[in-house]
Amino acid sequence: MSQKATNIHPIHDQVIQREAKEKLLKQRAKVFWMTGLSGSGKSTIAIGVENALNKKGYLTQILDGDNVRTGINSNLGFSEEDRTENIRRISEVSKLFLNCGIITINSFVSPTIKIREQARHIIGADDFVEIFINTPLEICEQRDVKGLYKKARKGEIKNFTGIDAPFEAPPTPDIEIKTAGQTIEESVQTALNKILPLIEKK
Repeated sequence: MSQKATNIHPIHDQVIQREAKEKLLKQRAKVFWMTGLSGSGKSTIAIGVENALNKKGYLTQILDGDNVRTGINSNLGFSEEDRTENIRRISEVSKLFLNCGIITINSFVSPTIKIREQARHIIGADDFVEIFINTPLEICEQRDVKGLYKKARKGEIKNFTGIDAPFEAPPTPDIEIKTAGQTIEESVQTALNKILPLIEKK
């Protein structure tokens, strides 16, 4: 009989700590959680922010529905239970990036206060930065790049956020970007102005 394993859990004091990785990368890691209606501009702003940060020498990772739901969460649907599990997994992955010293930019509708608080709890309040991409519903519907609002209005999509499912706007977001009347470039710059002081290594 093989000897019982007594060290199956990692010895954390032997693992390179986050602070050392941040020092190597010359940055402070944070998780920037962009929330807003479908079509609000979350992903576009996230990509713009990432490109700008990359040019400044920061190491980043974007997490959004495209790279999460086709991969780690490909087995999840859109029931309330699956939506909760979707956010839980995203939060745990974000925490792994955080502990590697990587700046993570998340772009998810995450429509309720409860579900975003779940993410904040997993990631840690000090490292979770909630960014509300505040775009009026009528503008989101006008854009409707994927035709989702049109389908929701016809009843072809059920429980669509903003139509027949609620979106609970953050009452006190860490950062709020009001996109109405702004160009994408202006919205990206607004986000950058708030983000840079939080990630600059002192």
